Amino acid sequence: MAEWEGQSRGNLLGYKIFIFLLKNLGIGVAYFVLRFVAFYYFFFSSKSSRCIYRYFRFRLGYSKTKSILSIYKSYYTLGRILIDRVAISTGLREKFTYTHDGIEYIDNLLKKNQGGILLSGHVGNFEIAHYFLENRYSINKISMVTTRDEQQSILDYMDSIVVKSQLEFILVKEDMSHIFEIHSALDKGGLVVFTGDRYLPGTKTMSSKLLGKEAEFPLGPYLLASRLNMPVLFVYVMKETRKHYSLYARQADFKARDAQGLLDEYTQSMEWIIKKYPLQWFNFFDFWNELDKE
Repeated sequence: MAEWEGQSRGNLLGYKIFIFLLKNLGIGVAYFVLRFVAFYYFFFSSKSSRCIYRYFRFRLGYSKTKSILSIYKSYYTLGRILIDRVAISTGLREKFTYTHDGIEYIDNLLKKNQGGILLSGHVGNFEIAHYFLENRYSINKISMVTTRDEQQSILDYMDSIVVKSQLEFILVKEDMSHIFEIHSALDKGGLVVFTGDRYLPGTKTMSSKLLGKEAEFPLGPYLLASRLNMPVLFVYVMKETRKHYSLYARQADFKARDAQGLLDEYTQSMEWIIKKYPLQWFNFFDFWNELDKE
């Protein structure tokens, strides 16, 4: 099946090791150790490697050799971004620089105090955006809708060491009570963030073309956003160089109650950012539902 299985890779010991390296030996040493970790995943994560190979080979049109090399580069790039996320959230934010393209769209939303929806995806490092936005705005109005897919032991450990942020999480619940939390945040003039490219087993979906082939996307974010009378932005935070990130924001232009139109615009936006940063696509599963057809 193409749907994401609902849990990201990683374990508590691995997090503790990298955080120890970050705090005591610096980011450079953590990056160095990561080279060997990336080789491990390259050789022993056969299913995810097959999936990401097909992304490079058939969706981006790379040669066989370039596609194979890109598998390792993709694991390494993801590892660097995870290290950066931990570094920034545990007090090393000042070691990074940050530029933006389209930040005025976020400015306008916050000035109007009418609420808005941000749609991102599993590309780049959007999870660090609020640490930089808090430097720009004195706000506590950013909420992220999440499944909290990490292991609970990792969440508890990270909560004990991160620099406290004004970002609030809205946990997706089976009883759908998170819908009321979303509406409450929007009614207060806040920004609610969704990642629009993964869905859990059993949830409703809709389809659109991404990189030339139909794929399934979660229905919820697009249905909700299309029914609410408020702006929608596509927002990405992408790694540029060793310690520099860029934020991109673009305003969606779609008709009210047209969830399919919003999804189609989202996939076009995702194609643009993926082609600009091909190694920063981090959906290591059968996204286009192709493996069972081989």
